[in-house]
Amino acid sequence: MSDAIHFYQPSQGHRLPHDPFNAIVGPRPIGWISTQDALGRLNLAPYSFFNAFNYTPPIIGFSSIGRKDTLNNIEALGEFVWNLATRPLAEAMNQSSAPVDVDVSEFGLAGLTPAASTIVRPPRVGESPVAFECKLTEIVQLRGVSGVAVDSWLVLGEVVGIHILQNLLVDGVYNTAAAEPILRGGGPSDYFQTLPESLFRMNRPKR
Repeated sequence: MSDAIHFYQPSQGHRLPHDPFNAIVGPRPIGWISTQDALGRLNLAPYSFFNAFNYTPPIIGFSSIGRKDTLNNIEALGEFVWNLATRPLAEAMNQSSAPVDVDVSEFGLAGLTPAASTIVRPPRVGESPVAFECKLTEIVQLRGVSGVAVDSWLVLGEVVGIHILQNLLVDGVYNTAAAEPILRGGGPSDYFQTLPESLFRMNRPKR
């Protein structure tokens, strides 16, 4: 194994065939976000910059690179739903990323069922085994080290309702691998799947 290191400053280019940043920070959970606008028009879109940020209260967030319908809808209504993207739903999730006009519902485009949420107005994906109903807590426009704002917005929301398919709870414990979640890798088309054989455990050090 070579000890040589490829170093670069992102502001000056990576000098590689493809920017490795997304592939290094990965695989990443997918923020499959459903929203609706003030007229009731539905939107569904996947975001590859997504994660959980707090336990109590539970807070999740995603970054919208560019101002998209999802961001506009959340600003308008203050609500959204995160839906778990799974291997059986991978093609549908991919279809929902198509660039379409605001009056075209990605639910219909991807052949998915909008299922009524319990607390928030936007529907969840009926076929997804897990969904988080969320209320907006804050939207932060990101800035570089220079202080100049960039064309990206971090959207954070408190999870106020959780739907879990009953058979994913084994003796009351959520079975991550059984849900067949998919994760975003690098490049334009790389994804990964969480499999039972990938599981290993480590206990945290005790004082």
